[in-house]
Amino acid sequence: MLKNNHQDIPVFGSLMSDEEVILSSLRKEPVSANVAYQLLKDQLIDEGNARQNLATFCQTYMEPEVTQLMAETMEKNAIDKSEYPQTAEIEQACVNILSDLWQAPKNLKALGTSTVGSSEACMLAGLAMKFNWRNQREERGLSCLDKKPNLVISSGYQVCWEKFCVYWDIELREVPMDSKHLSLDIEKTMDYVDEYTIGIVGILGITYTGKFDNIETLNERVEVYNKTHEHQLVIHVDGASGGMFTPFVNPDHVWDFRLKNVVSINTSGHKYGLVYPGIGWVVWRDEAYLPKELIFEVSYLGGSMPTMAINFSRSASQIIGQYYNFYRFGFNGYRDIHLRTQEVAMTIAKKIEETGLFEMYNTGENIPIVCYALKKDSQVKWTLYDLADRLQMRGWQVPAYPLPKDLDEVVIQRIVCRADLGKNRGTAFINDFNQSLKELEEAHVLYHEQQENTTHGFTH
Repeated sequence: MLKNNHQDIPVFGSLMSDEEVILSSLRKEPVSANVAYQLLKDQLIDEGNARQNLATFCQTYMEPEVTQLMAETMEKNAIDKSEYPQTAEIEQACVNILSDLWQAPKNLKALGTSTVGSSEACMLAGLAMKFNWRNQREERGLSCLDKKPNLVISSGYQVCWEKFCVYWDIELREVPMDSKHLSLDIEKTMDYVDEYTIGIVGILGITYTGKFDNIETLNERVEVYNKTHEHQLVIHVDGASGGMFTPFVNPDHVWDFRLKNVVSINTSGHKYGLVYPGIGWVVWRDEAYLPKELIFEVSYLGGSMPTMAINFSRSASQIIGQYYNFYRFGFNGYRDIHLRTQEVAMTIAKKIEETGLFEMYNTGENIPIVCYALKKDSQVKWTLYDLADRLQMRGWQVPAYPLPKDLDEVVIQRIVCRADLGKNRGTAFINDFNQSLKELEEAHVLYHEQQENTTHGFTH
């Protein structure tokens, strides 16, 4: 209710309820808090239910206790380590936990930092590779200016790597994927390497399909190269999707700091770290791989603490949320959550495959996502874009999109299963999926041309 002249005016009886909420300039007078809250909340009604958004890896549920803790700490500035020393301790504890989880050698000094998301973490890791490459060339008396440095990665990269190369003037060398290699083609990778290569990126969970690059074999190739070349190659692992899933579900899979040439790893805390959007991490296996030019000393309890983030002032609440999850769940808690999520993904994949209409690209066996394309001989009149429309009518957001170049004639659909997609909701989705197929078979009007290959929905 709105107070006006000592009388209570209903929200929807107020003048503001008869005005546009989205403004192009500030109004002169303030609006009461309850009216502002209700009208803005109403403005967001038609955005859909986040829990039904199967397009995104970003978490859409956290426990009430941690959301309260995060709300109570939103005012803390993560960069201000002298004012908030306990928050700084918590951030360092998260780095230590990830270093241990990723098997950083105990005889080395691992370093790391929180970031706004995994994209910032990739930027920092890329900058470290570029600075190290430059410093090594200068030590050898070689020029760094006669040719642009390059970064080698599969064509299934996430857009943050393209941004990194544009922002910092790096040549992006894409190893093309094909139908036989839906991840980094290791046999071709070394053909893209030269003296100007700052590093190779291995991806633990390609955005398009969820496939893993074979980082263990890549490490072997790099080791052979390094034994025969003065120029030393390094590997960065983009573990945005798999870095906080694989260690719990498949700890024997070797992809991390157990491999000699893996010098840095990034991950998204807001993916399978189970935190709301806004938190990423990057860790270097040893301080030798993080050039001192990128470390800035901040006063901390009479001493100093290194900071290396690109962003500066930001809320510490997401860092605290990450540590809550580490403290609350422990290793076994994370494992149980992830195993259950994987089981839901594999169940959904099985039900979709049983329709006989789809070629499966991923069935949740590595990370819990399900990817599929229409079989070429399916002989249906509808496309995956039509199926995406039908599912969205029931609230489910499931993107359809073409694979990267050289495979872009193939349109696939991707379902991301997160911790908040329990078996009951998975069953509800399958029921809606099957009903959508039935409706499409009986439809008289379809809206997407067979040859139209575009992106429907958010795919990263």
